[in-house]
Amino acid sequence: MMNWEQVKGNWTQLQGKVKEQYGKLTDDDLMEIGGQKDVLVGKLQERYGMTLEEAEEKAEKMNIDL
Repeated sequence: MMNWEQVKGNWTQLQGKVKEQYGKLTDDDLMEIGGQKDVLVGKLQERYGMTLEEAEEKAEKMNIDL
């Protein structure tokens, strides 16, 4: 499981890595997400047409080194 408190605290540094994995996310999307898992899940659903379950799973399994 990913520690979302750490993600939130390091979001500025992690945005580039997230964009590498999910290129359809815009810079505005990344600013809006701000390290919040629920917002990321919503954006993944919106941009990639994922179900809620798929987006939650992707958010938990993101390959980000903290």
